Formats: sequence, structure tokens, C-alpha cells
Amino acid sequence: MPSPLTLIVFGSTGDLYQNKLSSALFNLFSLGLLPEDFSIVGFARRPLSDAEFQSFTLESILKKGNLQNPGKLVSFLKHIKYFQGDLESMEDFKKLGEKLALDDEQKVVCTDKIFYLAVPPFLYAPIFKNISEAGLTIPCVHTEEGRAKSWTRILVEKPFGKDIKDAKKLDLMLGKLFDESQIFRIDHYLAKETMQNLLTFRFSNGVFDTLLSNENVERVRIVFYEADVPEDTLKNRGAFYDGVGALRDVGQNHMLQMLALIAMENPKEITTGKIQDARSLVLQKTSLFNKNKKDTLFRGQYKGYQNESGVKSDSKTETFFRIILGVNNKKWVGVPFEMESGKALDREEKSIEIFFKKPTPCICRETHIGGHRNVLKFIIQPDEGIKFRFWFKRPGFDFDLVPQDLSFDYSENYFADKPKGKLHDAYERIFYDCILGDQTLFTNTKEIMAEWKIITGIIKAWQSVPLVVYKKGSTGEEIKI
Repeated sequence: MPSPLTLIVFGSTGDLYQNKLSSALFNLFSLGLLPEDFSIVGFARRPLSDAEFQSFTLESILKKGNLQNPGKLVSFLKHIKYFQGDLESMEDFKKLGEKLALDDEQKVVCTDKIFYLAVPPFLYAPIFKNISEAGLTIPCVHTEEGRAKSWTRILVEKPFGKDIKDAKKLDLMLGKLFDESQIFRIDHYLAKETMQNLLTFRFSNGVFDTLLSNENVERVRIVFYEADVPEDTLKNRGAFYDGVGALRDVGQNHMLQMLALIAMENPKEITTGKIQDARSLVLQKTSLFNKNKKDTLFRGQYKGYQNESGVKSDSKTETFFRIILGVNNKKWVGVPFEMESGKALDREEKSIEIFFKKPTPCICRETHIGGHRNVLKFIIQPDEGIKFRFWFKRPGFDFDLVPQDLSFDYSENYFADKPKGKLHDAYERIFYDCILGDQTLFTNTKEIMAEWKIITGIIKAWQSVPLVVYKKGSTGEEIKI
């Protein structure tokens, strides 16, 4: 990566930068995966000097842990600068532009620029407007020395809008400022190893992909459970979360992308356009499995949620949901896709389970009552891996069937000599691919609009569905009783 780079992080004193971005950038630096000439410019309201922001970044990285090479921290911090400004002030954005231009002039080079919006969604529109009117989207041109022209790109966090109408408005605004090739809409779950391997597993192993259709699959279950964490259930995101809810927070993006990767057709090529098109085609065919609200929609809220910091005392925001969707194409029609997510539950689990139809007739004893379906499970968190459940006869004179699992665990297979969890963080991959200009793990306009069409329909449909209160530490099964 020889090209000089400047990364501007809007909202750089917030939780996302502290908990994710700072350590991801440091790990990329320690692995030599950032340009030799790069700068990180934090932009936020808090009055900080460069040295103070460097100390803030250092504390964030050390708190996160899981460092690739701690010995490089000092040299990494030298690349970090700070700019105090108001995200809604045009004047501050113009001053930022002058600072960036002066930095380029002193270096006698045009740096590539990435704008990262680590801010709540309500700030997207004013930031888009300010970036444009301040001229920050105009690439630097320097014909005498170095490169003649640089590029600019923008990284936008989810959720992209609050409904389909809002998403269209934001997308129209973005489209006026940037070309689609410059826009990187983040769904960090697409950058997780197991999610990436869904495509490889399916389309590099014909034995499984030929089985994934309504002829063989009974149902698909997508789970996104978050465990109860005393005094930190909402991770300091109370005000944000209360305005979003579980469905918008993880259903509209992470879980629908999980569905798309399972149900999409073979893209034939590992290219951005082919993969994004295949995902969007599935999402455009997805809707509620049936119109019976009682059978397809369920929502809940954990007891004590209304007392959380930043949450309204009479809030009706859901912290748990269960919806059943269907993919209305020839390959998947008739197969229910169950999506279930909740906070403050008994365990941490993000997974996809594919339940195959029970073999008929069963070659087993008539008294065998076990539901011996084969199950293919992709575990995305906490321990990334893949499991396939099969059945065999227990040794002995009886013809009893017992289950066994064929399994693959990333940590055991690739990191046996290191602590578990040494897989690269998803945000490391996000930054790396954005710098390279690879949009494969990012969502495009078609996908975003298809996702919002599904979710907006659900939000309208479940207004009459009662909000069930559940205890912290409950299982998903207990909540639905």
C-alpha cells in the first residue's frame, strides 16, 4: 500500500472508536497493512490536544487488549492527530478542509482520504451536507510531484436510516456526493470469518450446496442472542438503542445478511458486483412467511429496561423479537426462516442452523422417538466454527440411534498455540478492504432498500402485537411461552 492515506473519524471520542476502531487500526498497523505514510484525524467536540487524543487512543487500545504487536504502540500513536469541531457546524468542516489541505501541501503529496462516520444515524444527513459544502469530497490534485490525483471514500455505520423512506432520502443525498464505488455501507458481520466462509463452504463443497433447497431443508433458524451483563446491558447506548430497538439494530442488517448468504444462488465469480447482486436478489424475494401475526411475529422487553440510562420511562422499544420469513423463489418457497434476537438472555450466541427434513422411512426401531434430523450449524460467536450433526447406531444388540457432530473450530485449527479468539477483528477487515476499494463485504443500495422494505413491513404489522415483559437471564424458549 504505497499511497499516502488520511483517515478522518467523525465522533472519535465515542464508544465505537474506543471499543473497536482504535484497536483495529493499531492491529493493521502492527501487521504492516496500513500505508507507510498515513494519518488518523479524530474529529469531535471534546477539547483535546493531539497529545491528549493520543493518550485517549492508547488507553482505548490497552483496555481492548488482544494486540498483535504491543511493541509498536509508540510509533503508531505518532500518526494520530485531533481536530476539535461541531459535527453540525459548516464552519468547522471548512476549517477541517483547510487543515487537511495544509497537511497535504506540507507533505507535497495528495493523500487518499477516508471519512468514517462513527456517530448516531441522526447525524448522517448534516455530516453528508457539511462534507459536500466544505468541498471535502473533491480529490486533491498535485501535478508537479507524486501522484496526480487522489481518491476519497466514505464509511457509514448501520443502521442506514430508520425506515425505507429515511433510507431512500439518505441514499439520494449520498449519491449526489459520492459515486457508488466510493460508498462503503458497513455491516461488520459480513467481515467475520464464519460469515465469509459461508460462501466458501456452500459453493466449494457441492455435497452441501446441492442439499440446500426446499426439497431437503425443513427450516432455517438464525439466532442473535446477547447475554445479560449486569450494569452494562445496553453498553452505554441507552438513548441510541431506545430510538432504534432490536429489530432495526441487528435484524435489518446482520440477520438479513445472514439469511441472504444462506439462500443466495451461486454468484459464479468472487467479484463485488456478482456477490452483492446475488444477495440483493434473495432479499428482494423475502417477506413474512404468512400473514398470521400470531404465528410469525413476537416481541418482548426485558424487565428493568425502562430504568436504564437514556431510556424513556414508558418505552415500548423491543429488546427481543422473533419473526418468521420466507424466501419466495423456486428454490426456497415453503421453507420458514426463523430470526430470533434478544438482549439480557442466558447466553451469548450468534449462529445459523439449517434443519434438514427427517428421513422417511426411518431405518431405526419403531420405539425410537428422537427427532433425528441432520443439522448444519454455522457458529459466528462466541467460538467461530461449523458443526454437522449426523446419526449412527449405538454399538450393541439394540438398534438405537445416537447423535454425533462433525465439527470445525477456527481457534483449535489455526490458533492452537495462541489464546482463543485470535481471529482478526471484523473492523480490521473493514478498514483493509476499504483502503483497497473492495466492496464485497459491504452492502449496496439494492440490498439496503430490500432490507428496509422487509423491516418496514414488519414494523407496521406488529404495532398490534403485544409487548411481552421477560426476566433478565431468560432463555429464548422461556420468553416465547
